Amino acid sequence: QVQLVESGGGLVQPGGSLRLPCAASGFTLDYYAIGWFRQAPGKEREAVSCISSSDESTYYADDVKGRFTISRDNAKNTVYLQMNSLKPEDTAVYYCATVYGSNWIPSGYWGQGTQVTVSS
Repeated sequence: QVQLVESGGGLVQPGGSLRLPCAASGFTLDYYAIGWFRQAPGKEREAVSCISSSDESTYYADDVKGRFTISRDNAKNTVYLQMNSLKPEDTAVYYCATVYGSNWIPSGYWGQGTQVTVSS
């Protein structure tokens, strides 16, 4: 069964850090570009960060640049989103997905999401 599974979410204070793994099963992540997306209550889903299959290209939304880092460990079939200096506005459900193209378009596989809440 093809699956993407996110984990690592939780409640963190402003200024804190979380690392979100996105683990693949049933297929090999090596050949896929992966994106992290988030959706806050009442808002549309937005792309946060993406990484190419070759690890040569990355994308970051303007409001996470310098705070979030995307990386991949193909040996573990996992992509990570390291989130530092978290802000209350980062509160959302975070999803990983396979993506393609220069605009990082979702290509069909999605995880179930993990909740990130930034609050004091």
